[in-house]
Amino acid sequence: MKLEIDHERLSSEIERLAAISDAEPPAVTRIVFTPTDLKARAWMIARSKEAGLAVRQDAIGNIFARWDGADPTAPAVGTGSHIDAIPNAGKYDGVVGVLGGLEAIRALQRRGFRPRNSIELLIFATEEPTRFGIGCLGSRLLSGTLSADAAAKLKDRDGESVDEVRLRAGFRGSLQDVKLSTGYYKAFIELHIEQGPLLERQEISLGIVKSIAAPASLRISIEGAGGHAGGVLMPDRKDALCAAAQLILAIENAARASGAADTVATVGVCDVFPGAVNSIPSRVRITLDTRDTDLARRDGVMQTIERASEEVAAKRQVSIQSDLLNADAPADCAPEVRSALADSCRRHGFPFLEMVSRAYHDSLFISRIAPTGMLFIPCRNGYSHRPDEYAAPEDIARGALVLAEALAKLSGSSL
Repeated sequence: MKLEIDHERLSSEIERLAAISDAEPPAVTRIVFTPTDLKARAWMIARSKEAGLAVRQDAIGNIFARWDGADPTAPAVGTGSHIDAIPNAGKYDGVVGVLGGLEAIRALQRRGFRPRNSIELLIFATEEPTRFGIGCLGSRLLSGTLSADAAAKLKDRDGESVDEVRLRAGFRGSLQDVKLSTGYYKAFIELHIEQGPLLERQEISLGIVKSIAAPASLRISIEGAGGHAGGVLMPDRKDALCAAAQLILAIENAARASGAADTVATVGVCDVFPGAVNSIPSRVRITLDTRDTDLARRDGVMQTIERASEEVAAKRQVSIQSDLLNADAPADCAPEVRSALADSCRRHGFPFLEMVSRAYHDSLFISRIAPTGMLFIPCRNGYSHRPDEYAAPEDIARGALVLAEALAKLSGSSL
C-alpha cells in the first residue's frame, strides 16, 4: 500500500481546532492554562487516543502520545509542536506540526508500517511567551535548560506564579520531574510553517532547517515622575513614556546598525501607568525580544542597548532597570535528521531549500538533549501570528508525507 496523507481529514482537523478559541474567526487566541487551552488539549488527547496512541501529561502540561515500537525500551523518535496561540493569532502556527505529526503517524499505521523505535507525538506546553513572559517553557524544562525552581517562580501579569496557575488547571506533580532522561529521544523533528517569505518567493515546496537563531528577552522598567498634564511645565518633566519612546528607537537602531539581515529586535509590549490622558506617565514597562543566528553579534546588540539605556536615563532623568528573561544560544540541526528529510524530498522530486530558522521554536531546546531537525512549509506572504496566516492544504500534506517517511527511517525500520 502506498503511503498517503489524508489531506482532507488533516485540513478539517486544523479548522476544528481553530474553532476552539477565545477570539472571533479567523483569529485564534489560546493562552496557556485557560479553559480554552484546556479544551483544546482535551480535543487533541481524544484524537491521539483514537489513533491508538498511549497518552500522558507531565507537571507543566506537555502532552506525550506514543506509538509503541517493536522495542519499546529503545529511545523514541519524536515529532510535534505546540497548540497555544498568542492573542489575535492564526490557525497554523504550531498546529501544522501537531496535527501534521499525528497524521504522519496515522499514515504509517494505514501503510502497515511497524516501527522498531517508538514514535511519539509531543505537544509542548506554553511555547508562546504570552502568559509568563518567556517562550518555550515546556521544552526548556524538558531539556533542563531552565531549572524547576526558576520556572515555578515565573509570574503572569496578574502576579500569579506558574505553580499557582498550573495547579489550578489540574497539572499536579513536581516540575523537577519534567526533565527527560538522557537518551530519551533518538531523534526529533518539528514540522512548521516558515513564518517568513523565502519559500514562497522562491517557489520552493519545503525548507530543511540548518540552524535556529539565538533569542534573548528583556523586561525593562522605566520610572519617571507623574503629575498633571497642565500643571507640570516641559522643562520640569521626567516623562517615563517619552524616555521609553527614545529607548525603543535606540533599540531599533541597534539592530539595524549590526549590518546583518539576521539581526532583529522588537519591542512588542508597552504598559503605561497611570494611563490617563491628562496625566504624565510615571512608569512604563516594555519587553524586548532580540534575535540573531550569530551569538556574538546578538550579544553585541544587547550591549549597545544597555549603553543606550544609560544615556536615555541620564538625559531624561529617569531610572531604567532591565531584567534578563532569557539569553539562549543558537542551535545547529542534526545531520542525520536533515539527511532523512532530504532523502524523502529527493525520492518524491520535491525541491527543498536548506535554510535558517530566524524564529525560535521548541526544537531549539530539544536540540540540547537529542539530534533534532525542522521541516518548513511555505506560508502565504510569510505572515504569521496574525489572523490571515495561511498555509495551503497541499503544502501541509507534502510536509506531513516527508515527515512520515523521515520518522519511519529514523525509527529503524524500512517502509
